[in-house]
Amino acid sequence: MKTVYPWFCVSTILFFSAFAVSNRSWAQVASDSATASDTSTATADTEAANAGQWIQLFNGKDLEGWTPKFCTRAAGENYKDTFRVQDGILKVSYENWDGFNKEFGHLFYKDSFSHYRLRVEYRFVGQQVPGGEAWALRNNGLMIHGQTPQAMEVAQKFPNSIEVQLLGGNGTDPRSSLSVCTPGTHIVIDGKLIKKHCTSSNGPTFPGDDWVTVEVEVRGSDSIKHLHDGKVIMEYTQPQLDDGSLLESGTISIQAESHPTEFRKIELMVLSK
Repeated sequence: MKTVYPWFCVSTILFFSAFAVSNRSWAQVASDSATASDTSTATADTEAANAGQWIQLFNGKDLEGWTPKFCTRAAGENYKDTFRVQDGILKVSYENWDGFNKEFGHLFYKDSFSHYRLRVEYRFVGQQVPGGEAWALRNNGLMIHGQTPQAMEVAQKFPNSIEVQLLGGNGTDPRSSLSVCTPGTHIVIDGKLIKKHCTSSNGPTFPGDDWVTVEVEVRGSDSIKHLHDGKVIMEYTQPQLDDGSLLESGTISIQAESHPTEFRKIELMVLSK
């Protein structure tokens, strides 16, 4: 029988115990590092939102993060290159159009939102394309709480959504901007369910081609406010589908309704619930 020296056994035990402790320590470090890594991989949008910062939905360079949808066309087809970015401006351009035949278009941001503040700088330029509806003259809109472009039917003209209407003056008549329209939806104003398609605001008329800045404050289905220069132009509650289902969140899109429009800023701040 081989002799086992006590000092060797003790040393061996101490060595492997230290090794095990060391392994646990490194495992803990690795776990902590992985946690830190997971935290650090949070998206810039999330970090900005948590810090109360504005998220740039339009990056000023291209249409990354945006999907077009035109009536009679599949989602993703940028019909006649209508939505484009030139010189840092997101343009709704009718340069390639000879006429308009109800091919209404929308450009959707990739994410849906619930509680947020949306701020947009826009202006109307040039002439309406021939064939455009009379009401679509110098007309665009911010479609909020909307369905996705993929959920729209091919021949659907407008997404089910709440439209914050953007109007420009025609040089003759007052045209209150920041009214509300409700394709496939209803709203409540002063406790009354509103089912008509558009409800006019008492907002200002914006003439010419000056840049205009507007904001929209959205708090799920609790309230929606249209603002200009910090003043509430219109407010309503309980946005809902025609069947009464409350809209808590949804997509954001801009329109192409036959009049050239330019956007130089589209930004959003997530609000706490």
